[in-house]
Formats: sequence, structure tokens, C-alpha cells
Amino acid sequence: MRKVALNKSTLNKENAKVKAYQKFVPALDLKRKQLLAARAEARLALTEGTQELEALHQEVSQQLPMLANFPGAVDQLIDVQEIKVSQVNLVGLLLPEITSLKLAIKPYSFLATDHWMDHLADLLIKSTEIELQQKILHKRLELLNKGVQKTTQRLNLFDKVLIPQAEKNIRKIRIVLSDNERAAVVTSKIAKNKRTKAEQV
Repeated sequence: MRKVALNKSTLNKENAKVKAYQKFVPALDLKRKQLLAARAEARLALTEGTQELEALHQEVSQQLPMLANFPGAVDQLIDVQEIKVSQVNLVGLLLPEITSLKLAIKPYSFLATDHWMDHLADLLIKSTEIELQQKILHKRLELLNKGVQKTTQRLNLFDKVLIPQAEKNIRKIRIVLSDNERAAVVTSKIAKNKRTKAEQV
């Protein structure tokens, strides 16, 4: 680490550093709190989405047991007509968010298909919508975790490294300057005494 010059110029610089660093700390702390709140919100939304999906699966197994004998691929009945994902800026972090979603059931013959297909179609629309939201929420959570980690590291750097180091340098410089001042006073007194004695001779 670079050796600090123990003089008044460095003391002024270190004082300025502490003031500048202390301005960053509240802003970083606020950013971290906002990211933590958004992360908690995303986690809650993911949990709720998982519970909704479980409830839908349970509803399908209870109300549509005949689905087990369905010859086609159920997941191929859904047609994702439109999905728009935009970026939302949260304290400098860009997070994905679904702004437009249009789902439809692919056309099927009403006459050649069992009556329960209509109910299944509704449940498929709901579950697909939740699954797509879950994918975006997982990505959102991943970005929020990185954002919280990065902001916490920066906050700790200022709060636990840079500020204490600058304050330590300030104390060290003040002690040295104070010692030098005392030494100068003592030297001055000794020189004065010598001059006085020399004048008396």
C-alpha cells in the first residue's frame, strides 16, 4: 500500500476524502435497501406463482382425470401470439418485466373433441401465463441478487475500508504534526536559552 506523507497537505486531502466517501454511503445504503425490497417482492411473487401452479395442477388431476388418456400433446395446444418484455430501471439496475402477453388455444374441432377440452383450455391458458411470468421473475431475481451483492460490496468498501483507512491516516498525521509542533517549541526554547546564556557571558 502507498505510504502516506505525514504533512498538512495530506491531512487536508484525507479530510476531503472522508467527506466525499461519507456522501456516498447513505446513497449506497438506500440503493441496497431498495434492491432488497425488490428482491423480497420477486421472491414472494415466485412463491405465489408456484402455489398457483400447484393449485392448477391439483385442479386438473381432480376435475380432469380423463386427461391421462388424451392422445395428443397438451402443451402443444397453446399458441403464444405475443410476448413483450421491457426493461424497468430500478436504481440503475435494468430488470425484465412482461408488458404484453397474448395467449390462445390452437383451433380444435368442437364436435370431434370431448366437452372437457374447453375447461382444460382455460386452465392451460392460466398455467402458461404463470409459467412465463415465473421465467421472467427468475431472471429478475438473478439480476437483483447480483445487484444486491455488488451494492453491498461497494457499501462495505466505503464504510469498512476506505473511510476507516482515511480516518486512521488523519489520526496518524495529526499525532505526527502535533509531535513536530511540540518538538519545534522545545527546540525554540533551548535555542533561546542558549542565546540568553551567550549574551550574559
